[in-house]
Amino acid sequence: MSKRDYYEVLGVSRDADAKQLKSAFRKAAMACHPDRHPDDPGAEARFKELNEAYGILSDEQKRAAYDRMGHAAFEGGGMGGGGFQDFGDIFSQIFGGAGGASGFADMFGGRGGRRAQSVARGSDLRYEMEITLEEAFRGKDVEIEVPIAEDCERCDGMGAEPGASVERCDTCGGAGRVRTQQGMFTMERPCPTCGGQGEYVSDPCRECDGQGQVRQATELDVSIPAGVEDGTRIRLSGQGDQAPKRGATNRQRGDLYLFVSVKPHDMFEREGANLFMRAPVPMTVATLGGELELPTIDGGRTKIKIEEGSQGGKRVRLRGKGMSVLRSQSRGDMYVELAVETPSRLSAKQRELLEEFAELSGDEISPESKGFFDKAKAFWDELVD
Repeated sequence: MSKRDYYEVLGVSRDADAKQLKSAFRKAAMACHPDRHPDDPGAEARFKELNEAYGILSDEQKRAAYDRMGHAAFEGGGMGGGGFQDFGDIFSQIFGGAGGASGFADMFGGRGGRRAQSVARGSDLRYEMEITLEEAFRGKDVEIEVPIAEDCERCDGMGAEPGASVERCDTCGGAGRVRTQQGMFTMERPCPTCGGQGEYVSDPCRECDGQGQVRQATELDVSIPAGVEDGTRIRLSGQGDQAPKRGATNRQRGDLYLFVSVKPHDMFEREGANLFMRAPVPMTVATLGGELELPTIDGGRTKIKIEEGSQGGKRVRLRGKGMSVLRSQSRGDMYVELAVETPSRLSAKQRELLEEFAELSGDEISPESKGFFDKAKAFWDELVD
């Protein structure tokens, strides 16, 4: 059976923003949660379909792939298609904190619900890097320095001065969450007193001001692959901030996202794996024919043949002289556009020779000009008639 369109599943338009997606998912999830329909065997399937749709559309890269290719983008393992988030993970994001899934189940008396494991995840980091077109062609290994949140050594990540006690929060009883009653619903939220950690310190650490973490400049070796394009985002898994230690039973580092921009080049313009160059050709060479020696992106040289009578705007294609193709041994092509150059600052002798040439020239050596002015004359004659 074919899958339904993800936008249809969530009941949103294709141009819905992140806020609208989240709101639609929350509303639909509350309506079709299996705990609310214990006697409906199809409830779990509908709920799974809803989670799958939101898991794709809430991720910027996966949504872009889905918009281009539909469900085919995630078949056969593409884009990590089998790696949808666990229900508890998604509800943790939508309904707030690690206890979001269990809090939702509590709305319906906890039937069939399960408590998500308390996983604290560090923040993702962003690093922007600018490289040259030549570096994008070859690839580049570079060492970068990133300020990353790590456990404070003085307090071992607990946020308390050595010898100071870490007290259990009286408001939430150490759970890190408090429950509030809203009509028939019981909602869980992070404890406002301890910030969801379930505990507080009597004497905050002077090194980290009680945060339990400090930022440390960390050197990382990064490999930029050959063929990378402007605007490429490279994900370095587990290279982001460390999660806070206090109140967490299981910690996970965030990710580091490297955003690559490619500087404009003086000679080449890039379009995908192809390169474009505009090469000036002297009028005499374009008229009589000859050769031009041109640079290539790999630092080499190549010659192109200029045929006799070449016109400005003509393109010459050089196969395999373009950019590297990402994760491939192949290369794109290089296109050279001829720009016939008109002489300037002529000497008296040069002017004399050109004037003599003009007198001797007939229509047959400028067929394009003759054809154009023949059409212009016919146009004017029709107006007179």
